[in-house]
Amino acid sequence: MSEGTNGPVVVPAGTLIEPPMAMALNVHSSPGVYALLLGAGVSIASGVKTGWGIVEDLVGKVAAVRDPDDPDARTKAMADPEAWWEANIGEPLNYSTLLAAAAPLPSSRQAMLAHYFEPEEGAEDSKGPTAAHRAIAQLVKRGSIRVILTTNFDRLTERALQEVGISPQVVSRPDQIKGSMLLQHSPVTVIKLHGDYADLEQRNTVDELGDYPDELQELLDRVLDEYGLIVCGWSADWDKALVRAVGSTRPRRYPLFWSQYGRFSDAARNLTAQHKAVVIDGKSADELFTGLVRSVEALDRLTTAPITRDIAVVQLKRALPDPVRRIELFDLVEQAVDQITSRSTLEHKPVLASADPRPATFEPNVLGYRADSDTLLHLLANGVFHDDGTYDHVWQRAVERLVRLRDTTPSSYNEYLEKLRHLPALLATWTIGVAAILSHREELLAKALYRPEWTYPHSGHPLQGPAWYLNPTWVLDTDAMHNLHPASNGSRLPYPQSNWLKETLREPFRLIEPSDIAYREACARFEFVTSMIAMDTDSSFMGYPWAGEFLLDSIWGYDDNGLAGTIGAELTDTWPLLAAGAFGGDLSRAQNSLTGLTAWKRNNRRL
Repeated sequence: MSEGTNGPVVVPAGTLIEPPMAMALNVHSSPGVYALLLGAGVSIASGVKTGWGIVEDLVGKVAAVRDPDDPDARTKAMADPEAWWEANIGEPLNYSTLLAAAAPLPSSRQAMLAHYFEPEEGAEDSKGPTAAHRAIAQLVKRGSIRVILTTNFDRLTERALQEVGISPQVVSRPDQIKGSMLLQHSPVTVIKLHGDYADLEQRNTVDELGDYPDELQELLDRVLDEYGLIVCGWSADWDKALVRAVGSTRPRRYPLFWSQYGRFSDAARNLTAQHKAVVIDGKSADELFTGLVRSVEALDRLTTAPITRDIAVVQLKRALPDPVRRIELFDLVEQAVDQITSRSTLEHKPVLASADPRPATFEPNVLGYRADSDTLLHLLANGVFHDDGTYDHVWQRAVERLVRLRDTTPSSYNEYLEKLRHLPALLATWTIGVAAILSHREELLAKALYRPEWTYPHSGHPLQGPAWYLNPTWVLDTDAMHNLHPASNGSRLPYPQSNWLKETLREPFRLIEPSDIAYREACARFEFVTSMIAMDTDSSFMGYPWAGEFLLDSIWGYDDNGLAGTIGAELTDTWPLLAAGAFGGDLSRAQNSLTGLTAWKRNNRRL
């Protein structure tokens, strides 16, 4: 790429770079410079028929009406529409002549075509935006694409843009052009060259497709002259005016990329040869645009410095009180989760260590998960503490995504390594819980400890909440933790998982709770309350507390003077967790859980 008087001058790819890679490099280096030209092939995966699909269907209907006594008339005609039409009508079959004959007026064509574009009654999810449409919307959202030309009547592009919060400027009639915003001033302009299916000014027939109105022709010429072009799903078979417009634009300021899937028409061959187009062959629209999104995002990661943990926390604090910045906050947390999931593959965190002693793989995995989670844990600690409940769903979604790391079962694994795949979810849940206690929002625990539910894949076991399946004694192997986290004097800690979690998660709370004593008290309370919820089950196997340092006599207390006595005194109908739905809102269940936890401590004394 070199610099010219009008900005970057990009050069078409040669044989050394694969065409999709060349397209991604050009789109990434020149945001907003490339326009899309979309044909019927982009919408085919949605269930919206192509022009030929509509031809087949209409010929079948004509045959059924022509010979109502033959139940197979429609099927036979659709088997070879061209032969049937010529034999029965006496002229060659094409989309334009068929539609002109079946519905001679624009109003009748509108009614006839609506069936092909609107979802069927009771099937609102059909005929919706495809992966290609949604990928295009992402390209628009990031500023890569700002002009979209389309020959399609459907509204799938507009719907995909609206899904990501973008309201496009749509031009489907010549009379809209004069009052429209300048292309360079609009976030995105969708130019529907043949109209919208609901308009009365559709262009379908050969006569209508032979020439464009002057206003539309002028706008089209401007786009073709000033923008690079990515063509996808357009056969160039019927659209004579569009073929002529593309062919008359030369020399091009920017390259033409032409994606072709299936038959290459003569008109398409001529245009690609004339403009020395970079041809991308054999990719569907979904593959082309989803691949393009992945490629430009990969280039983003190379050119954009990763956001630091501390900057992420600052941005989160600024976004929290501002409802306009809710998407920014959501994206901050999602990106932090992405950092974890991208590093949680079997390649980075192996689950099989056949010949190695446990520390050789267990310790790197544990420390690796903790390091990968650092930004998220700081966001959760600060976000939950300063939030008023508005963003509880965002914190919960982070845990939901992390829990899914164990939604599949590896073919071969060591159990103590495989269980570690839930460590990021455990770290996140612990952080949310302690932050909720520090901010006096314990009602959040009624969500964080019951949702999301999970069970071992294909096990047939009932679903359980995080209070059960994220128990640290199950996620973190005890023997391995003794090796990883011994006491300062080298001895074995009574509850190594509890002590390690408390120590490793201290740093994310420094800004919101400077006192080590207050922090440790919040951790102990969180373990206590979580263990009470875990004991609230009919399963003797699942009824197991988060055996931690809260069970030590120095914290649990004597004669109702410690933590156990404090929580026992709080157990009334107005306890925040009960009001929020924990223990099914039943005080007696909470009291029984405390009784069960007390009995468990008595029978499993360590100090």
